[in-house]
Amino acid sequence: MKRIDKRKYNELRNVKITRNFLKHPQGSVLMEMGETKVICTAMVEDRVPPFLKGTDTGWITAEYSMLPGSTIKRKIRDSAKGRIEGRSQEIQRLIGRALRAVVDLKAIGERTIWLDCDVIQADGGTRTASITGAFVALVDALNKLYIEGQIPHIPISGFISAVSVGILEGEPILDLCYEEDYRAQVDMNIVMTDRNEFVEIQGTGEESTFSIDELDTLLSLAKKGNEEIIIKQKEALGEIAELIGKTEKVEGENKNEK
Repeated sequence: MKRIDKRKYNELRNVKITRNFLKHPQGSVLMEMGETKVICTAMVEDRVPPFLKGTDTGWITAEYSMLPGSTIKRKIRDSAKGRIEGRSQEIQRLIGRALRAVVDLKAIGERTIWLDCDVIQADGGTRTASITGAFVALVDALNKLYIEGQIPHIPISGFISAVSVGILEGEPILDLCYEEDYRAQVDMNIVMTDRNEFVEIQGTGEESTFSIDELDTLLSLAKKGNEEIIIKQKEALGEIAELIGKTEKVEGENKNEK
C-alpha cells in the first residue's frame, strides 16, 4: 500500500513545535503535525472549582475547538449552535485527563491551569496534536510559576504525548492524515508517557474488527511514534526538559527560560 504523502507505514508526519507563540498566556505553542496545526495555550488562574476549595489541591482542565477555517467547508462555531459538540466535549476531557496523569496537583496549590487547544487547520490527528502541544505549553506555564518562586519545583513526573495509528487496506500505519483516517478500517489514538506507560487507548473498528496480533502491532507502532514525538518535545523545551521529573529545587536551574 502506498500512502498519500509517500511516507513509510511507520513514519510520522513532520513534527514542529513552536513555543511562545502568543504574547499573553504563560505557555503557548503552535503544534504542527504535517498539515494539522493547533494553537495550544496554558493560562494560570488563582482559584479552583468549588469541589476543590480548601483542599490545597489544584486542577488542570481543557477546552478544545476547531476554528471555522480549519476545514474545507466552514465549520460552524459552537457558540453559534448554542452548545458544545459532543466530539469537542470528548476531546477536551481527554486532554484534561491526559495532562492530569503526569502532574502532582497538590504541588500547584489551589490554582487552575486552563489548556485551550484551537485547531486552525485540520488534517487528521487534531486530538493527539492537542495533547502533545498542550503538554509543552503546560511545562512553560509551570516553569514560570517555578521561576517566580510560587512553586518549589515543576511538578510533572514525566513527558506525555499522543499519536494515532490504524489499519488501512489491511496494513498497519502510524500517524494518519485525514484521508487515511476517513478510509481506515481500524482507528486508534494512543496516549503514552516517556516511561512507555499507557495513559489512554481509544480504538475502534470502523465497520471492521481487529485481532490481538493486530492490536499488538498497532501498540508497537504507537510506542515508536510517541518516543519520537517526545524527543521533539524535549528538543523544543531545551534545558527546561531537564527539570521534568525532579522533585527538588536545584539552585540556578530555573533561570533557563527559552
